[in-house]
Amino acid sequence: MLSDNDFGVLKLCLAWASVVWWGFIVLLGALGCITARKRYRKRAQLPRASSPASSVPGVSILRPLKGLDTNLYENLESTFTQEYPNYEIFLCVADENDQALPVVNDLIAKYPDVNAHVMIGDEAVGVNPKINNLIRSYRQAAHDIVWVLDSNVMVAPGTLANSVNALDGPADIPSRSSRRRIALVHHVPLAWSSEYSLGSRIEEAFLNTNHAKMYLAINTVAVDSCVVGKSNLYRRSDLERVDGSLKPIADSTEGGVQQGERGLVAFGRFLAEDNMIASALWHELGLRHDLSCDVARNAVGSMTLADYVWRRVRWVRVRKRMVFAATMLEPFTESVVAGILASTGLRYILDTPRWLFLTVHFLFWVSVDMDVAASLAGRTVVSGPFLAAWVVREILALPIWLLAIVGNQVEWRGKRYEVMQSGEVRRVTQGGGWAEYLFGWKSKTTSNYELLSTTDE
Repeated sequence: MLSDNDFGVLKLCLAWASVVWWGFIVLLGALGCITARKRYRKRAQLPRASSPASSVPGVSILRPLKGLDTNLYENLESTFTQEYPNYEIFLCVADENDQALPVVNDLIAKYPDVNAHVMIGDEAVGVNPKINNLIRSYRQAAHDIVWVLDSNVMVAPGTLANSVNALDGPADIPSRSSRRRIALVHHVPLAWSSEYSLGSRIEEAFLNTNHAKMYLAINTVAVDSCVVGKSNLYRRSDLERVDGSLKPIADSTEGGVQQGERGLVAFGRFLAEDNMIASALWHELGLRHDLSCDVARNAVGSMTLADYVWRRVRWVRVRKRMVFAATMLEPFTESVVAGILASTGLRYILDTPRWLFLTVHFLFWVSVDMDVAASLAGRTVVSGPFLAAWVVREILALPIWLLAIVGNQVEWRGKRYEVMQSGEVRRVTQGGGWAEYLFGWKSKTTSNYELLSTTDE
């Protein structure tokens, strides 16, 4: 049993811990804010846009398509209008009756001088339908540099030139041997929606503030890989050396490779293949990532509140299996939990009124988040609806995390999966039920799962 003195010491230690942690999270948020200002408020020039095609690396752009995503025509057109002299486009659909095909055909007719290919039909190499959709174009791509762009993403005309510049280094600097080579260039999402449903507004507020702020801060500190797959550019020759095991290759600097299945096909067993590819390049090859000065404009379609909640639940459950410790810490990085803990600590240490601290805390937090959003968008984004959506997002963060943390099953593209260790997944084809999906409670009827080698995706 603790004595009164020991209990007092424990409370004091916890109080200081809460205040120190709050200070750390505030500094991390400020770092994200400063990074956003420096990187996005002054857009860089296009370093290779006007170079001869023979003098720049070729790039193969891969776009996986399924149905009529929001803003699809403009999203796809943004790849046809890249100010870069040497690239090809692969537009990939799994089904010959896919509704995206008329849009694709219209764009190919509009831009006959662009080297564009339509790929119809997938190849089942795993349970991830995105990988299955891309694998044929990945194999047929003419260039070593591959740029994978989701169908709901629109990019500025200079994005490819800036990204190649980040990947290879400025043309006037022949070597960067003093630093680890860049293996992957990615772009922070900037959400926008023309369909202002509640879930869409909350998703927009989340991606443009808290998500962007932490994403930029973590990538600035660069202690580990942190990448989302809206827009990623990397070398196929690097990807063909790794397998997603995250085990360092002993002779990676001499061209060593993992044994067994490698390349894009090896990542078909993951749901978050984007994050795993980035992590594999980081850990297995010992290389690093970089952000260009561009954003990936993420078109958010009509989304209900339930859609938003289950989307967040899905990715928390995936992250839980991939980065368990970081996922456990997530609630303590949020404004509500961090603020309550710090206000309680200061109340104990300095007798600071909770209401006073929390007022300052939330005013500072929302100011930083709005500044990040303004940096990404290039304009002021503060409005009544946006602020309201931000408040709802902050309030929902902890309940969503609590719901996500107790289960391992997710719904994605109309199918149910169980997330296993290291982010691998297997299809749930029968049994289970909502109790198992929500809370992981197994019923007497054992769920049947589809093995990774099954090919009906």
